[in-house]
Amino acid sequence: MQHLLVSAGGQTRRLEVLEGPTGRRSWPDAVKAAIVAESFEPGAKVSTVARRHGLSPQHLTGWRRLAREGQLMVPSHRQEPSFARLVVGEPPAAPPAAQGDSGSISIETDGIVIRVPGEISVARLGEIVRVLRLI
Repeated sequence: MQHLLVSAGGQTRRLEVLEGPTGRRSWPDAVKAAIVAESFEPGAKVSTVARRHGLSPQHLTGWRRLAREGQLMVPSHRQEPSFARLVVGEPPAAPPAAQGDSGSISIETDGIVIRVPGEISVARLGEIVRVLRLI
């Protein structure tokens, strides 16, 4: 905002020049959704995204609330991470020493292969999977 002193007919008055958009603007839902999606990206700051699009942070926060409540549909630009591929087929023949064995579970992700005994507890297997997601 700039303040200027204007002299008109011997009177001096103050004139304010406002930069940027003023008043009410109408935003199409697709534009709102794109701005909200940008604000949800990892590392994005609401105030920075709002400033880039000529919004107040409070305005963008309101749109984000609408999106969380399902009242504004936001497209997902992020790819869902693929975790593991499931292959179903005939099990390979077990070596003679392992005939009494209940088998094993192999988990492969990003070049890492983890084999655990088939009788592993569900809780322990869940812990292993959670750690793998962090890698």
